[in-house]
Parts: sequence; C-alpha cells; structure tokens
Amino acid sequence: MTDIEQITFKYCLYARKSTEAEEKQALSIDSQIKEMLQVAEREKLNIIEIRRESHSAKESGQRPVFEEIVKDIDSGIFNAIITWAPDRLSRNAGDLGKLVDRMDQKKLITIKTFGQTFSNSPSDKFLLMILCSQAKLENDNKSINVKRGMRARCEMGLWPVQPPTGYRKPNERLSKCEVEIDPDRAPVIKQIFEKIAYEKWSVSKVYTWLKHEINFKTHRGYHLSLGNVFKIINNTFYYGRFEFPQTSGNWYDGKHTPLISKELFDETRNSIKSQVIKTQGKEFAFTRIMKCGLCGSGITADEKFKKLQNGGVNRYVYYRCTKARDRDCKNPAITEPELIEALLKMINAINLNKVQLTSKLDNEIQKFKKLQAMFLGKKKTEKIEVVDLKDYAKFVLKEGSVLEQRSVLGCISSELVLKSNKIQLVG
Repeated sequence: MTDIEQITFKYCLYARKSTEAEEKQALSIDSQIKEMLQVAEREKLNIIEIRRESHSAKESGQRPVFEEIVKDIDSGIFNAIITWAPDRLSRNAGDLGKLVDRMDQKKLITIKTFGQTFSNSPSDKFLLMILCSQAKLENDNKSINVKRGMRARCEMGLWPVQPPTGYRKPNERLSKCEVEIDPDRAPVIKQIFEKIAYEKWSVSKVYTWLKHEINFKTHRGYHLSLGNVFKIINNTFYYGRFEFPQTSGNWYDGKHTPLISKELFDETRNSIKSQVIKTQGKEFAFTRIMKCGLCGSGITADEKFKKLQNGGVNRYVYYRCTKARDRDCKNPAITEPELIEALLKMINAINLNKVQLTSKLDNEIQKFKKLQAMFLGKKKTEKIEVVDLKDYAKFVLKEGSVLEQRSVLGCISSELVLKSNKIQLVG
C-alpha cells in the first residue's frame, strides 16, 4: 500500500459564484454543490464541510472564505478540495501560489474538479497552473477589450457609462451608449445653470430649491445632494464635450444633444468663482458668537452685491445656519442690519464681562469719552461723565469696525442663539 493510499482525505467542497460579467452564465452556487455532491457520492469522497462564496477571484486576498480554507488547510482540518472547475479556485497568481505551496508542503494532497484530479505531482501542478493562468489571461484580455471598446465608443461621441441626470437611455436594454434628453428632468438641470449664472444663486440656495420647493429627484428616486449639484455645474457633458475617464486628459465631442450652451456653462462657473472671491478672506463680526436655535449648528455669513441703475452698488450681508448638523434646517437667514437691531434691543439684558471689557477696550473707551466731550462742547478741565459700558457696546454695534464689534461681542458671557430672526440668550 502506497503512502497516498494510507492518507485519509478530508475534502472541503468550495463553491464560488463570481460577480464578474464573463461568469454570468456559469453554474450557480447551488448547482455547483449539487453536481459535486453527486461526484463525491459516486467516488465515496469524505466531504468535511461545504463552503460558499460570492467574491471575484481576480485579485489576491479578496475572498474571506477562500482565506479561511487556506488557514484550515494549514491547521489540518482539510487536506483536499473539491470544486467545479480550476477557475473557481483562482484567477490570480497570488491565490494560485498559496494552493501550490500547500501542495509542495504536502498539506494539500489533491484538488478535484468535475472533470479532473490534480495531485501533488509536477505534471498535475503544472496543468493546474496553466488552467488557472488561462483564466487570468481571459480576465486580462477582457479588461483590455472593454477599455478598447469604451475608447472606440467615446471616439464616436457616445457616452459609455450611465448618463448624467437630465439625460436617459432611449431603451435600457437595447441602446448601447446612446443617450437622449430626459424631458422630465432636463428643464430643471438647465434652470440650475441659469439661476446660478443669471440670478446669482448660490449652490446652497439651488440645493434648497431642488429639495424643498420643487421636490426634484433623479430617475432612481433620490434627491440631489449638495455635492451632486456641484458635480452638475462642473460637468462639461451638458454643453457637448466630455472627458473619459475622468482626469485622464482624453476629451471627446459628444454625439448627444447639448442641454446648455458653452457660454452658459462658463457664466455659471464664473458666477460661482465670484461668489467665492467675494466672501473669501472676509471677516464678519457676528459669525462666531451665535448658534442656530433649531439645530445647534454654527452661523455663517454671505456677502452679496447688487448693481444699481445709476451705476452704484448695494452691499448685503446675510447671516444663516451652516446646516452642519442638519442639512434640512429651516432656520431663515437674517440681514446684518436686522441682526444689529435685534442685538441693540437686547443689549440691556446681555451680561457683559466688565473686567474683560475694561481690560480689552480701555483705550477705545477713552477715545469715545473724548469724542463725547467734543460733541458736547466740554473743555478738558471739565469733568467728563463716566461712559456706561452698555452704551459703549451699543455705539460699537452701530458705528464700530468689524474688529471693534468682535471685541465687544467677545465679552458677552451669555450664549446667543439665532432663531426665526430673533436673538435669544442661553446661560
């Protein structure tokens, strides 16, 4: 009796169904198990356990069940594998090498498939490596062919993947890379560009309009996120050109009907840039002292300008919730004059830190006293009335610079909350 005949074979039945496109016609996991159990029964094989997996075998180390089997082979639980075909086990050199190494170490005695048996012999291992390498070659060639096919379609002006919102496939099953304008969503996408370009809407305002005012959804039934809106206004596909793959530098003229003009696309981009430039580096007095009274987020500021018919420009500053904690927060924005007016009405109820205020703003208060005396016509020898700290705070809120306003508001020990255009004290 030979050594191999004295070994007790402990088989692991391994069935894998890949998500890879080329294997869609392959036997399902249940069919593989049924067929291999019939083989095991016919040849009286000792199957210890059945393992199932639904992961691609293209890349090494990406299949948890396969990795567990390798560990169990090392620990002696299994010393044989039965599976439908060699490509069920491996389509990459790394995983194949793990199996061959175990065969060399005599930890894995045999691998049995539906039509073949691979033992620990040079010829069998060589054949196993050839069959698995052939599967890898098929994968590599398919990847090359797919990329070549996509490149050819792009050169024909066809979009090779799922069309962006505002377009649709004429027929989900029959059309290949052809797109047409979606009559239900295209007008809204065009309005996004127009509102930003001509009405100077911010992306946040567009997002709110899409979700809360017109309840716009994609063809899959989802609302657009803020990031999706940014992607739309930066997508050249809408005016007829596209880059594929993204950041590849390969540009193509699309065969599809443009949704907007190149001029509208550029105007939209310029409008977004101008909005960023207007607020970038700006210091607003009231952005760090308040919280949203509805969701607890911080308060941010937007600065906008409106051209007048006489050639002048009006400046507007709006304070609003950042929506960091709740993207759907309904707290309305408030203008800077309205906010200052609300603060002035509440100044008597605000608890000012007298020591901190005196320490930080003593010089400014002295200047204020001199200014007060000058307007009152008092001479230096005359006694100047003591300045009430709250009166000074009111003066700074009305007439002071941003830094002065920040200095005063930084001395407020109570927390301010903005809710429904009103200021509330907390603490």
